[in-house]
Amino acid sequence: MSHPPCPWGYEKHNGPDRWYEYYLNAKGHNQSPIEINSKEVHYDHSLLPWFASYDPGAAKTILNNGRTCKVVFDDTFDRSVLRGGPLPGIYRLRQLHFHWGSSDDHGSEHVVDGVKYAGELHLLHWNPKHSNYADAVRRYDGVAVLAIFLKVGKPVKREMKRILEEVGAIKSKGKEAPFPNFDPSILFPKSQDYWTYHGSFTTPPCEEVITWIILREPIVVSPDQMAKFRSLSMNSENEPFRPLVDNWRPPQPRYYRMINFHFKFAAIEIT
Repeated sequence: MSHPPCPWGYEKHNGPDRWYEYYLNAKGHNQSPIEINSKEVHYDHSLLPWFASYDPGAAKTILNNGRTCKVVFDDTFDRSVLRGGPLPGIYRLRQLHFHWGSSDDHGSEHVVDGVKYAGELHLLHWNPKHSNYADAVRRYDGVAVLAIFLKVGKPVKREMKRILEEVGAIKSKGKEAPFPNFDPSILFPKSQDYWTYHGSFTTPPCEEVITWIILREPIVVSPDQMAKFRSLSMNSENEPFRPLVDNWRPPQPRYYRMINFHFKFAAIEIT
């Protein structure tokens, strides 16, 4: 007997520990996020640097869907693309979103050597060799996510200001506001060093179709900036305020998967 779709979330009754009851993929062997142990990663000399070419005019709206803060981009043609790295071709930018905690000592989905960051930014791209996005999420090579950690400290990444300035317009679930002329590459850290592995969406239905590119260098944010995310409500405007926090999935078993890395000076260090 099949279950009806579950209104999944991050609370005890509908959170990550229960997703598998309605979404069978959530118990798969290629699930994300995972913990990265730097002593168990593999240097792949064939990996290339990655490149992003984003058209600021592709940015459309910013919204609060009750689960995250998301920026949506026009992906009807190859105007904002990611290529290189472990990818077989170009991938179109579709959206970016954030994960964060209820305090600054946790919030990221991926964990590095036991370290949890305050948040994690995901830039989601899809492979246009498939007919459309809905088709891509059914294909092994369908989606690529560039992941960037948010670390509380100094000096802060001032470019985050553009997104956080709009948070006031999307305080409650269902709110959406225009967000034109934005190039998300201004959020990138200086280093292009990355880890990569094959995994899944970190939200239901948890399809195992994602090539992850996780940047080693985090971007630095302030406690006030993280508090802006926590000022969002997971409820609609006509409902009581409930802070949108802890919208992260815990690390999943790695099983047999290889985690490869491309660091600029790795070849020199290894040889």
